Amino acid sequence: MSLPLLVYEIDATVRQKIDQVVISLISGAAAGALAKTVIAPLDRTKINFQIRNDIPFSFRASLRYLQNTYANEGVLALWRGNSATMARIVPYAAIQFTAHEQWRRILHVDKDGSNTKGRRFLAGSLAGITSQSLTYPLDLARARMAVTDRYTGYRTLRQVFTKIWVEEGPRTLFRGYWATVLGVIPYAGTSFFTYETLKREYYEMVGSNKHNTLVSLAFGAAAGAAGQTASYPLDIVRRRMQTMRVNTASGDRYPTILETLAKIYREEGIKNGFYKGLSMNWIKGPIAVGISFSTYDMIKAWLTELSHLKRGGPEK
Repeated sequence: MSLPLLVYEIDATVRQKIDQVVISLISGAAAGALAKTVIAPLDRTKINFQIRNDIPFSFRASLRYLQNTYANEGVLALWRGNSATMARIVPYAAIQFTAHEQWRRILHVDKDGSNTKGRRFLAGSLAGITSQSLTYPLDLARARMAVTDRYTGYRTLRQVFTKIWVEEGPRTLFRGYWATVLGVIPYAGTSFFTYETLKREYYEMVGSNKHNTLVSLAFGAAAGAAGQTASYPLDIVRRRMQTMRVNTASGDRYPTILETLAKIYREEGIKNGFYKGLSMNWIKGPIAVGISFSTYDMIKAWLTELSHLKRGGPEK
């Protein structure tokens, strides 16, 4: 093989890998943005119940919260904090899906027809840790905006960071980080594992790898429900720690993971404390994850096909 031809083939391989990363980033960003926008009002409702120990959760109470928010602040208030959510979820989802693809490759997940369930779970967990670590301050900012109104709280994402930096110190931007990481391991691991396993079994059963949006939605919903249930207690812990300074309703302090766990258990118990609002998550979680996974697969397949056509041939 001549040197120019070898250089061309190497260059083509590099460009193909770059294209794959870019496609994953774009697909992940779009999937995350769409999913979070759809469930934003439910997300805000859930967070407000999670951070308080003086109001028990119920569907009636959550509906009343939504109605009061709409009546007092208008319909757009239901999406309050969504700008912070978008600022976080776009890079978060882009990084998570892309990291998942890369971790799958590094760990040789299901390579050459093998069934590596343990590595499948590990790839999902590592993808979650990667994306959460790189975007955590934005998650904290979103929680702060979600639990305050526009009159007494933060008006903009920039104001959140400025006030925290000046009044509480830069370390506050990572308050609740370890609780989040501990929670994202079972959440992302279970979600990706469930989705990938169901897809694998389905494709083997029907004998085709062709994308089916309805099937992806259903499998994503199942993955979302499983992931939420596996990690929910630590989600409660991280929200309490993230919003400690602004949660003036109770005046409680949650300085460490263990102290937060002990305080919630002592004052609220297991069901009303660690699983408060879980039923809401069983609604919004499957919707969000179903939309996210199915949208990612659909956009990725479409962009991959366009990329192959651009290079002069159909996808192989």
